[in-house]
Amino acid sequence: MSTVVPPRRSGRALVVWGVAVLAYVAAVLGRSSLAATGVTAAERFDVSSGVLSLLAVVQLAVYAALQVPAGVLVDRVGPRRVIAGGAVLVAVGQVVLALAAPFWLAVVGRMLVGAGDAVTFVSVLRLIPAWFPSRRVPVYNQLAGILGQLGQVISAIPLAALVVGTGWAPAYLAAGGTSVLVAVLVLVVVRDGPAGAAPPAAAVAGGLGAALREPGVRLAFWCHLAAPFPGNVFGLLWGFPFLTGGEGVASGTARGLLALYVGAGIVVGPLFGVLAGRRPQRRVRLIVVSVLAQATAWIVVLAWPGPAPMALLVGLVVVIGGGGPASLVAFDLARAAVPPARLGRASGIVNVGGFVSTIAVVLCVGLALDLQGAGTPDAYDLTAFRVAMLVQVPVWIVALAGIAQSARSAARSVPQSAADGKRGSRFSRSAV
Repeated sequence: MSTVVPPRRSGRALVVWGVAVLAYVAAVLGRSSLAATGVTAAERFDVSSGVLSLLAVVQLAVYAALQVPAGVLVDRVGPRRVIAGGAVLVAVGQVVLALAAPFWLAVVGRMLVGAGDAVTFVSVLRLIPAWFPSRRVPVYNQLAGILGQLGQVISAIPLAALVVGTGWAPAYLAAGGTSVLVAVLVLVVVRDGPAGAAPPAAAVAGGLGAALREPGVRLAFWCHLAAPFPGNVFGLLWGFPFLTGGEGVASGTARGLLALYVGAGIVVGPLFGVLAGRRPQRRVRLIVVSVLAQATAWIVVLAWPGPAPMALLVGLVVVIGGGGPASLVAFDLARAAVPPARLGRASGIVNVGGFVSTIAVVLCVGLALDLQGAGTPDAYDLTAFRVAMLVQVPVWIVALAGIAQSARSAARSVPQSAADGKRGSRFSRSAV
């Protein structure tokens, strides 16, 4: 199979990549905008914690459901149009949320945000190999993922400040307007590949089933299911209430910890990218170490007698901040397992994993708080949050079991796949 070798890193490639990442920042801002404004949202719509969690759950359910269709779409029409369309959907969703009075309309707004968010990251992942050499792709994947999380910083500090200072509607209208500007910039600057590269539709080969049958893709799915959900749950909805209502942390300090969570990913991400690029045989181990570290940090915090000391909370947010970069390594596993023409599909399948686990935990935390009679902001307490946050444990157990089983299957499949000429040396036994 012949492929177009992407050019070496150039100024043009960096500009295209940078604008695509900016679109991802806007998508993450839309995704995480409830993280630091969740208490305000509960008061605005007069709903309990369990009902409020539906806003995040519905948004993430739409995101997860659209991952595979988004992968197919970007393989067919190219990332430029899909990224721009995603930014427009996020903008419309933010505007609807800004103006929503009944709760059901807020749900519609979050669904639109979820749809726009869903198509953005897989499109960025599809764009990067077209513009950079393969050995640099893991690093630029990591940088895209972690810089995109600046959207969480914007939601935790400027957006939250706007909600307090100017009100709910002006703040969310400003967020929607930002996404519109990003969509225009994408259409002006981004191109699917360098001049002379094959158009996406001409390059597509095989179908969704071919990607699903790859053991390496299934391994990547389980790795992605395991690594990012503690940070997603913390950053998307329950981190701020846990810190303020459970641990008794002041609001300003809690927002600082949310920003630290994002900053930790920014620091750790490039290291993960370099290691994944230079030591592909260690990719699965990197992910498993991150998962075990996150589980240990959470269990220590939840088992601490009384409110955890600030040093321990700082350690928790730093460790879970590494979960996002660890999950991005899973996309390198998938990229090594499929030909370039199926990369969008494979990335969509993998990305479903982390958001399925996130949806399950976000919903279960809200329900666990409601069942304990702590379903409203004025009823939050540390004991209720301790019980609620323990719902992460069975998810870790299932995910690690899936990684172990699929790693064995992927290792067994390598000799036959190489003999068939499907992947050659792209995905070796040492990678698992």
